[in-house]
Amino acid sequence: MNYFDNLSPLTQILLVFGGLALLFLLVIANNKRNKQKRPGSNTQSFKERLEERKKEREEKDI
Repeated sequence: MNYFDNLSPLTQILLVFGGLALLFLLVIANNKRNKQKRPGSNTQSFKERLEERKKEREEKDI
């Protein structure tokens, strides 16, 4: 990290905030991609989906 220490304090702060902004954007993009993988998850609550799955499993077992 000798390179980072040689930079001015202002440049160090800008690099840290730039890195945090990049990580934030990556998390937002990943969240958006995950929501697209599960199209029905926005309209139903977790409890409703869980109950539907239980009913489906019971019907298969019968």
